Amino acid sequence: MRTLILLAALLAAPALAQPPREESPASQELLDQLGQGSSDAELARAIAAAAAHPLGTGANPIRVGGPEGAQAYLARLRCGDGSAPRIGEREAAGVGAYGTIVDAWPIDCGDAAPGKVSLVIDLYHDGHVEQAAPPGFAILP
Repeated sequence: MRTLILLAALLAAPALAQPPREESPASQELLDQLGQGSSDAELARAIAAAAAHPLGTGANPIRVGGPEGAQAYLARLRCGDGSAPRIGEREAAGVGAYGTIVDAWPIDCGDAAPGKVSLVIDLYHDGHVEQAAPPGFAILP
């Protein structure tokens, strides 16, 4: 039995000695789209450019600090009639306007405006608390 274990260890040793893969499991296209971080000036330019688009879209995602920030923002969101919307499950939405991965949440206001929409949220803005509401919504303080 010891011989069998020793033989198995010797046969596995070359595989363990190989260098790690140099490729990421993510597609090269996705990696090329990801930003390498940005300066304050670059972020300010990106925010100004995004402001030309409706808030909550891929071109102007809602900026929040992590999953907790997203949940806090969504809890403050109100439909056109003042009611709280039904929030669906988060879905991956690709790379947003700031070069980071964004997520989309299905939002349902029922018969109230704006009805059923999908809001895009960027979780990579630590410390930022969004005060604006997407079109058709209100945001509580």
